[in-house]
Amino acid sequence: MKSLTSFFDRMVQRYLPDAFLFAIILTFAVFLLGIGLTESSPVQMVEYWGGGFWDLLAFAMQMSLIVVTGYILASTPIVKKLLTRISKLANTPGQAIMLVTFTAAVACLINYGFGLVVGALLAIHVAKRVHGVDYRLLMASAYSGFLLWHGGLSGSIPLLIATPGHFLEDKMGIIPVADTLFSGFNLFIALTLLVTLPLLNRFLMNTRDSISSIDPSLWEPDSISEPEDQSEHDIDLTPADRLENSQIISLIIGAFGFAFIIYHFAANGFDLNINIVNFIFLFLGIIFHKTPRRFLNSVSHAVKNVGGIIIQFPFYAGIMGMMVASGLSEQMSLWFVSISNDFTFPFFTFLSAGIVNFFIPSGGGQWAIQGPIMIPAAIELGTNTAKTAMAVAWGDAWTNMIQPFWALPLLAIAGLKVRDIMGFCVMILLWSFIPISIGLLFF
Repeated sequence: MKSLTSFFDRMVQRYLPDAFLFAIILTFAVFLLGIGLTESSPVQMVEYWGGGFWDLLAFAMQMSLIVVTGYILASTPIVKKLLTRISKLANTPGQAIMLVTFTAAVACLINYGFGLVVGALLAIHVAKRVHGVDYRLLMASAYSGFLLWHGGLSGSIPLLIATPGHFLEDKMGIIPVADTLFSGFNLFIALTLLVTLPLLNRFLMNTRDSISSIDPSLWEPDSISEPEDQSEHDIDLTPADRLENSQIISLIIGAFGFAFIIYHFAANGFDLNINIVNFIFLFLGIIFHKTPRRFLNSVSHAVKNVGGIIIQFPFYAGIMGMMVASGLSEQMSLWFVSISNDFTFPFFTFLSAGIVNFFIPSGGGQWAIQGPIMIPAAIELGTNTAKTAMAVAWGDAWTNMIQPFWALPLLAIAGLKVRDIMGFCVMILLWSFIPISIGLLFF
């Protein structure tokens, strides 16, 4: 185990490029595969790439907002105080690793944008207090919680298929979250990972020859500094300044927001879709920051963490364009369908989704490609469509451990590069394969 972890750590440190270059390399790879495995010409592949480049702007905005609103809420004084109190539960490096892993996992089950930010901020708080903890492993532990996101309350696929009017409603109907997120197989996977990931990461701590040499200044990045706002007692405040520092304004607009939230759930039941999750976190952030100025200061810090997402999403949309228009994604999915039966189909769907996720690291975007293939196949084989959808969801979450796209917000806060944590994430990927496979096959 020690040799294996050290091997993966050395490999990613030496060969894994920046996440943006990773997207470019994937672009080249899909371009060549499309030419070699389909009847598409080089000119057609370029056309597919450029034609799909801007197809995910709306979804990119949703994903950016979920990270921004999660950061805004995590940086409020009330949540920061909570994180400080939680960090005091750890007094040794082993306790620190387990605490960060468990807290990040629970937070990601609630909301993945919130979980990514909370995990990173808690890791920084813990690093300040616990002497000798490996900062790289601490951040990898925070990111490992992200493995659970698609089985939690912000999972895009289960929320989408629970929404009336989704694009596969005519084939599978509306699937309530009781059959996906709160099903027996999903609860088994999520709870098993919630219990075992802290233990695994604690064990990985013992596989390092020495503590990583990381600049302690990274523990106090600008992104978590206290927001500066004008004193409310400054006699020179202009009317505009008084509005910006007015708690009444925040309370009024916060009341508007929560009035709609209450109306939404009263009218639609437990409809926890992506937009309402963003809405809840946004207005909690407004209320908890107390004044518009403090809220806007937090927003200015938050948007720094989505720069990589904003610039890379079009490239992945271009990759999606090539994958779909050339038929590559269909060929890949159909191959797994061809070797499946009613028992193994969820498992092979999970594997195919894990591979497709390398090229399309977006749960919603991936479902748009694989859903129309996997759901008709599941119906033909007599396999549960809800489990099939969750198999795609878990495949997407699984290989996120070695696909650097969604690590960008956490790494921006931590001040690290993707190669600093990915060696540990490979080990997390290998372990998590076991409970996910068991849940999809036997529950």
